[in-house]
Amino acid sequence: MTASKRERQHAILELIGTREIGSQEELRQLLLKHGWDVTQSTLSRDLRDLRIARVPTDRGLRYVAGAEGAMEDGGRAPLAALLPQLMVRLDGVAHQIVLRTVTGSAQTVAHALDREASPDILGTIAGDDTILMICRSEQARERVARRLALLARRPGRT
Repeated sequence: MTASKRERQHAILELIGTREIGSQEELRQLLLKHGWDVTQSTLSRDLRDLRIARVPTDRGLRYVAGAEGAMEDGGRAPLAALLPQLMVRLDGVAHQIVLRTVTGSAQTVAHALDREASPDILGTIAGDDTILMICRSEQARERVARRLALLARRPGRT
């Protein structure tokens, strides 16, 4: 990674950490004010590289890095920090689970799932808002589904 890319990504993290930013264009304009003239495609790559998610809040959608700073080693948000904000629905059949996320968040959640290296999950496939998990057995699927549902609970939500 070049020094300028590293500095630009640091600026992105700093802006997202100190302001409520709801769109790429808003972030791009803030970067421009700080001397970074970036294209939308470069900004999209930076957001993907940094694993920044756009999550719903009480004040609308906004970008967050690592689910409000709850980071694990390696700079990635742990599953327990991501699921309450990003999981929409969970369904399962046989030894498969389909997990729906807010738009644009499936790859972030799938990455967190993969990093956990659960012996019950053979693998994940992520799209934009959907993750397919293949489990070792129906019993493994039940264990994984229970755990994910528990982790996704927000305070005050049953």
